[in-house]
Amino acid sequence: MRRVVITGIGTVNALAPDVPGTFQAFREGRCGIGPLSFRDADRLTIRVGAEVRNWQAADRFAASDLPLYDRVTQYALVAGAEAVAMAGLSGALGSRGGVILGTAAGGIQTWEDSYRAVFADGKSRVSPLVVPRLMHNAPASHLSIRHGLTGPVLAVSSACASANHAMGLALQQIRVGAADVMLTGGAEAMLCFGGVKAWEGLRVLAPDACRPFSLGRKGMVIGDGAGVLVFEAEEHARARGARVLAEVAGFGMTADAGDIVAPSAEGAGRAMRAALADAGMEIAEIGYINAHGTGTLANDRAEAAAIRVVFGGTPPPVSSTKAMHGHAIGATGALEAIACVLALTEGVLPPTIGFQVPDPDCALDVIPRVARQSRVAAALSNAFAFGGLNAVLAFRRG
Repeated sequence: MRRVVITGIGTVNALAPDVPGTFQAFREGRCGIGPLSFRDADRLTIRVGAEVRNWQAADRFAASDLPLYDRVTQYALVAGAEAVAMAGLSGALGSRGGVILGTAAGGIQTWEDSYRAVFADGKSRVSPLVVPRLMHNAPASHLSIRHGLTGPVLAVSSACASANHAMGLALQQIRVGAADVMLTGGAEAMLCFGGVKAWEGLRVLAPDACRPFSLGRKGMVIGDGAGVLVFEAEEHARARGARVLAEVAGFGMTADAGDIVAPSAEGAGRAMRAALADAGMEIAEIGYINAHGTGTLANDRAEAAAIRVVFGGTPPPVSSTKAMHGHAIGATGALEAIACVLALTEGVLPPTIGFQVPDPDCALDVIPRVARQSRVAAALSNAFAFGGLNAVLAFRRG
């Protein structure tokens, strides 16, 4: 199998509209969570989220294109452009390039606007572009159109594991020779009235802040944004003189086949072991874990237990960056993969901000509050989704 490396990264999220700003926010332990500003937010019980603020779509896209782009697609296109530019890709890759992108909700704002038009405003018609705007594959398809990628292109929707599943499948496409370059990651734009109202019903949202692994934590905070990474066959990257940021060394995915929402430590542990085995890594090589770390009672306890079982009595440092950029659902794994790239390229381990008091049930080194300088050779990135779906990526320093 061919080795796969990362040659470009791009992002839009609550911390910053690009990678340099996001890296700086990770170094500083900055929080992107704040009051919600969208229509009817005052009708919600939960009124905080990690919004992409001051987003002016008209400044970024041609007026003729905007009718086709839900915000989820807008975020993906901007993040994708940054990743492609960083990778130094030029010209159409054609059938040797593809896109696999994760999203949990797709164009949910388009759904909401259309329902409002029909049910609240009494209109009898909606735009003929509603379906191409809201479909889950819209971000992936528009990335393929924008960059001339005619190889494998598809969307993955597996709730909070969507981005990790997408990246794992992209890794596999390159390994087996189906493509040389893949744009992959995830995009989400769930912060609208209906999106938050649906999550309120689950009673897993925190009213103020996300405090992963901390005693007294109250739940997760939803975030928006996108992360796009350029995965490339190593020989292809070396041949064109591209800078290698990190190696995508392994991928593991499992299903709990148990409860539709309750997490399983056993299933999470199997996914971590599978990623390590796929990468040919020993547990001692892992110097950092970017945890799923949602800030809910059940998830953090199950994940901490799984990490302790897999890594024994002295697990590596673990942090959850969701306390900074929020839980971006189908995009969150991509944002966290970018955090792993920071750890591997600059030796900066992002902190778990908002951490207050250790929870005895989550006994880990969670890099509390302040980023840590540490040269690490390899990292894991965990994603565990409703439906009992677990997806873990292993990265190695390039």
